[in-house]
Amino acid sequence: MVKLEQELKHAEKNKTSKMRIFLVLLSVFSVAAGIIIGSIYWMLSELPQIKALEAYKPIESSRVYSSEGELLAELYLERRTFIPHYRIPEHVKKAFVSIEDIRFYKHHGVDVTGIIRALYHDVKADSIVQGGSTITQQLAKMLFLKPDRSIKRKVREAVISIQIEKRYTKDEILGLYLNQAYFGTRAYGIEAASQTYFGKSTDELNIAEAALLASLPKAPSLYSPFKNPDKAKERRRKVLKEMLKNKFITEAQFKEADRFPLPVTPNFRKYNAPYFIEAVRQELENRYGDELYTSGYRIYSTLSSAMQKAAEDAVKKGLSSIGKRAGTGVEAALVAIDIKTGHVKAMAGGSDFWKNQFNRATHALRQPGSAFKPFVYAAAIEKGMTSQGKIDDSPIFLKGSKPGKLWSPKNYDGRYYGSVTLKTALAQSLNTATIRLADKLGIKNVVEMAKRLGIKSELQPYASLAIGASDVTLLEMVSAYSAFASGKRVKPVLYEKIIGRDGRIVEETAAAAPSGSELSEKTVEEMKVLLRAVVEEGTAQSAKELKRPVYGKTGTTNNYTDAWFIGFDDRLAVGVWVGRDNHKPIGKKEAGSKAALPIWIEFMKKAPLQIPQEQNP
Repeated sequence: MVKLEQELKHAEKNKTSKMRIFLVLLSVFSVAAGIIIGSIYWMLSELPQIKALEAYKPIESSRVYSSEGELLAELYLERRTFIPHYRIPEHVKKAFVSIEDIRFYKHHGVDVTGIIRALYHDVKADSIVQGGSTITQQLAKMLFLKPDRSIKRKVREAVISIQIEKRYTKDEILGLYLNQAYFGTRAYGIEAASQTYFGKSTDELNIAEAALLASLPKAPSLYSPFKNPDKAKERRRKVLKEMLKNKFITEAQFKEADRFPLPVTPNFRKYNAPYFIEAVRQELENRYGDELYTSGYRIYSTLSSAMQKAAEDAVKKGLSSIGKRAGTGVEAALVAIDIKTGHVKAMAGGSDFWKNQFNRATHALRQPGSAFKPFVYAAAIEKGMTSQGKIDDSPIFLKGSKPGKLWSPKNYDGRYYGSVTLKTALAQSLNTATIRLADKLGIKNVVEMAKRLGIKSELQPYASLAIGASDVTLLEMVSAYSAFASGKRVKPVLYEKIIGRDGRIVEETAAAAPSGSELSEKTVEEMKVLLRAVVEEGTAQSAKELKRPVYGKTGTTNNYTDAWFIGFDDRLAVGVWVGRDNHKPIGKKEAGSKAALPIWIEFMKKAPLQIPQEQNP
């Protein structure tokens, strides 16, 4: 009986002990489960909203077009042009699927089979030789997650991938991935990569080219055909073998693609009309900031490709001739403006943008010499004088820049012509007659006239201003001369409109028409008489070879430091400046008629007879 009681007590004790162990284990399990559940909750908390992909807007290059619809330049931080998935050829998609995720069309975002296979190969090789991430997981990481290697990130990546797969088709996912991936050489997205590596669009890629691009995202620098051609070819062959293995291509296609040459140099866009593009870029950057480089704007500029070529050819030819006479280092600039709209149709800011980006058309402040004189004569005509009015061309003595000093300007040839008409004075570019006229009018009235017509640079209110002693830019001089043609001042316009990637108009400047009548009809008629006389009987007679009415004025500064010709016909106002950046003389007798006018004439010969109709691509 005693023994039985002892056995019962022992059994009860064991039962209690097991219960305690069970309770401890239950507590440990509960705590562990809580930790696991809490960890999962922590890892999955604040997951991004996948529906945000519906408003997906990748960083995309903005593009600038000419008035004829020709692509002039791309502006970007990341060179990227979005291309919809349905425009990506099947062999391009298959190249990426072959090397990145062969089970892409079978799994649901996370490929367990692929993970096991990758783990097996990693263990077998005793190193990481294969990754287990699907294309969807890579997309999730690129769009939503930081590139760390934590467990939290991998769990979040998997969950996001599954959500993406539920919401989007496989082709949509693959298209998003290809538009987001980095391919090296500053190319983001498949379209930019295609342009950078091959100079063609994605839908023009052949099998070999598609295979090379598919080989790059894993390690763009390592497999770059420009840096490591041997490794690039080896990696491309691996892609092609995978395509062959999965029956995406035939044996014959494999051999042909394997022999296809690699690209040798990247196709960086040395954009057309670079001085003009830089002027557009600076203006728009001030307005839109970084959006200019990331929002995929289509910018329709005012520039005519045909006229731009004529401008660049004229500058090149003119500088070549000057170089034979005056040596190297001479620069030139040309601007052409539509006198009705202010549209800048051509702009050459120097001989070679890729050597020197300084835009002499817009930023070089230089003395215009006698090219400034028309503002004096316009002021005189507005005060009631005519082209046949008389003025005295004789020695004049004025206060100099220093106390007690007198300034006595002289004519170019050192002679004086007595009583002359305004027409003769301007045609022969008589300095003393012009200064007497300005002194009679009051120099402040001359300054007012120049400002009224669009000269924005600071003008010194001294008598020497009348013969061009204050610095101005070529662009503002050409803009001001357009008022002599029409009586209306137009603001120079570099672009007509900007369209967003959604097709909506962001900005439109087409309505930026003349600001009003700045000169009366009588003044315009008289100014045309004066400026036509410069061509017919004055310092610009070589322009008669154009065989049509043209108007303008030469300009030359002391010691032949600057040479100008600003003129117009019935549609364009065009200006040319020639000089050296260091302000040293161009060369002996290199006056405006000899250095600048031939460039102007060459452009006016080649410029199209009619301003092209604007076309949007």
